Amino acid sequence: MEKVVAEFNVVGFTSEQYQQVLNDLDAAGKEISAGRINHVAAERPDGLLIIDVWESEEALNKFSETLIPVMKKNGVTPAQPNLYPLHNIIA
Repeated sequence: MEKVVAEFNVVGFTSEQYQQVLNDLDAAGKEISAGRINHVAAERPDGLLIIDVWESEEALNKFSETLIPVMKKNGVTPAQPNLYPLHNIIA
């Protein structure tokens, strides 16, 4: 399986909503998701930019089954990701 980078530009996503989504995922036992290698959230003028690295697109899709309902519950419209094959990580 090919590792992927998922880029989400979530317009209107506030820091408060982001924290509540994390809290809800934690309560569901999903904050630390199988297959996610790395997660970064950055503030943009119009919302949040989320960059994840996943073991596979399938792992991302499985996590999305939990994430999307949690986001909607918190008033956030999920963004379609841009997916890219991972080339390298330096951390």
